[in-house]
Amino acid sequence: MVMVMQKAFARPGATKPAIQISETDYELIANHAIRLETRFPEQAKMLFSEIDRAKVYPAEKLPPDVVTLGSVVSYSDDSSGAVRQVRLVVPGEADIEKGQVSIVTPVGVGLIGLKAGQSIDWPCPDGRPRILTILDVTRPA
Repeated sequence: MVMVMQKAFARPGATKPAIQISETDYELIANHAIRLETRFPEQAKMLFSEIDRAKVYPAEKLPPDVVTLGSVVSYSDDSSGAVRQVRLVVPGEADIEKGQVSIVTPVGVGLIGLKAGQSIDWPCPDGRPRILTILDVTRPA
């Protein structure tokens, strides 16, 4: 299921934290964004915006506490006070019942490239403001 993204990615004046991604994740995410451009241009724009601001590393040089595709991520959501644990996956593997969140969802885009301890001002799908904070990251082997 593809969700419509908000035009505003963060509150005005909010500074986004530095993010890091692997070369492999960069290519996979860029390819998904290209496929979305025609039907979901705002979603594609959000994906491109995030990967374009990322520092890109070879996978073996990426710090171990950085959220990558396949990572299991524990994060807090200040809009609800909830702590969640999800695995970040490509769209075809997404299954919310199993806690597998697609990189093309609002939460997936917001989490990619952050590391444990970082927070991002990232809107809820309905546009309400919230802050997501990375608590723990377990990367795939």
